[in-house]
Amino acid sequence: MSKPNLKAALASGQFVVAPGIHDMITAVVSNKVGFDFVYASGYWMTASAYGLPDAGIASYTQMLDRVATLCRTTNAAVIADADTGYGGLLNVHHTVRGYEEAGVAAIQIEDQEFPKKCGHTPFKRVVPTIDMVEKIKVAVEARKNPDMLIIARTDARQPEGFEGALKRGLAYGEAGADIVFLEALESEEEMRDACRRVPQPMMANMADGGRTPIRSAKELADIGYKLAIYPSATGLAAAAAAENALSILKTEGTSDSPKSPLFNFSEFNSLIGFEDVWSFERRWARDAVVAK
Repeated sequence: MSKPNLKAALASGQFVVAPGIHDMITAVVSNKVGFDFVYASGYWMTASAYGLPDAGIASYTQMLDRVATLCRTTNAAVIADADTGYGGLLNVHHTVRGYEEAGVAAIQIEDQEFPKKCGHTPFKRVVPTIDMVEKIKVAVEARKNPDMLIIARTDARQPEGFEGALKRGLAYGEAGADIVFLEALESEEEMRDACRRVPQPMMANMADGGRTPIRSAKELADIGYKLAIYPSATGLAAAAAAENALSILKTEGTSDSPKSPLFNFSEFNSLIGFEDVWSFERRWARDAVVAK
């Protein structure tokens, strides 16, 4: 199945909204709702798969498996977080090739020191600008498909201030990044200033509970952004729903409660692909009792 082209979408002036997809249940529900683009967040994929923080603990191999699984499961094109590229320049080359083969529409690489940390948590440290510039150049050269975009993220806003982060964003764009991402800006004024001064398409991170003010897609387009990711929305919503269901089960002794709405089980069977399994069994099963 052909998936939407991010490069073409941006060129056409479409404002791109990409919800974070933290697991494959969310992926099939997203298919039902319908999005052209989704975001594979390192934070949320690490949390959902391993119950670990986004602190450079998950490896390239682990994340590639998660990203490739999402690319197979979703109908949308995937914008994928690749942390720092998982090492030096050779690692970046290998990471870009691996993510491209997995089927991503864009790969995001950041300028933090290893081990990296979530962009909205403290104690971040960034590498020298020249180190990240070289990573971007390697990433651009490594890709085989020019339609796969390179997103350069800087986490310098907190350690180096707004002007320091902006200077890095400009350098990363000049190095060949298709999209520039200034992480964890702290006001709408900073967001507008960055979009005005950086010539490349700018990406906004609408991380619920983070440092950056949450704005609607319409407001972000007005500010000057070309695309926005919402990495936390589904993960936090799922955690809230799970806590509610578990609390009701513990206090009331049942899952059958109007206080705990549940997704329809029959519909979920369909979303996850059971109808294909049943069709196969009707055709090929001989000794088993087959449901009509």
